[in-house]
Amino acid sequence: MKVLLIKDVKALGKAGEVKEVKDGYGQNFLIKKGFAKHATAEILEEHKESQRLAAENLKKEIASLKELAVKLDKLEIVITKKIGQNGHLFGSITKDEVATALLEQHDVQIDKKDITDKTTIKTVGKHELDLKLGHAVHATLHIDVVGE
Repeated sequence: MKVLLIKDVKALGKAGEVKEVKDGYGQNFLIKKGFAKHATAEILEEHKESQRLAAENLKKEIASLKELAVKLDKLEIVITKKIGQNGHLFGSITKDEVATALLEQHDVQIDKKDITDKTTIKTVGKHELDLKLGHAVHATLHIDVVGE
């Protein structure tokens, strides 16, 4: 019996593979537990179509992320914070403040988890932050920190 694996099955194969198995194992375990479907022509055609749609959606998503990265590379946000006598900020600029300022100033929404820089911004001046947008797409955001 031929089955199309829906989920990874240890010692048999990965999801999406078509495998030849014994009838009892296929019917009583794989199909019954939801690990596989009987590999008929219709099921295989549906699987190919769903894979094609998933690849198409992935290409669209990557293209939109690249457009966003180009847009973010051109933008600069201004954040105003209180500074002390030595020219350093009280505290530091947080990822949440950066995401909020980007939304307010340029109407671009990003998740604060996408900001990957490990360094903290504690001084006045121009800074750059690396944004990891997903699918190996990165952008650089320019920040101008101004003291009050």
